[in-house]
Amino acid sequence: QVQLVESGGGLVQAGGSLRLSCAASGRTFSIYDMGWWRQAPGKAREIVAAISWSGFVRYYADSVKGRFTASRDSAKNMVYLQMNSLKPEDTAVYYCAASEESTGWRSPRSWGQGTQVTVSS
Repeated sequence: QVQLVESGGGLVQAGGSLRLSCAASGRTFSIYDMGWWRQAPGKAREIVAAISWSGFVRYYADSVKGRFTASRDSAKNMVYLQMNSLKPEDTAVYYCAASEESTGWRSPRSWGQGTQVTVSS
């Protein structure tokens, strides 16, 4: 089992920045990729960014390219999502998720509890 805990969400004005953090514990040796997902009210959960456990960024959604940056700290088993130039449409609950090599970053096996990001206009 991999346990994931997100932090760093909050309320920010449009144009502002937030940095989300995700702490991984447990069977971290089984992690191949990490993903940041989000779910806005009334919408399906969508992938925002994916990064390999070795730190290679695999994917950014078109809606966040150039504004969001995923990174990881291998020494601390942490993954981050730096979010700049935030827009009201970025408002959502953000989740980090862990995937194994057999399933890939589109099919995570473990999820965090989520952290709310609200962007006011």
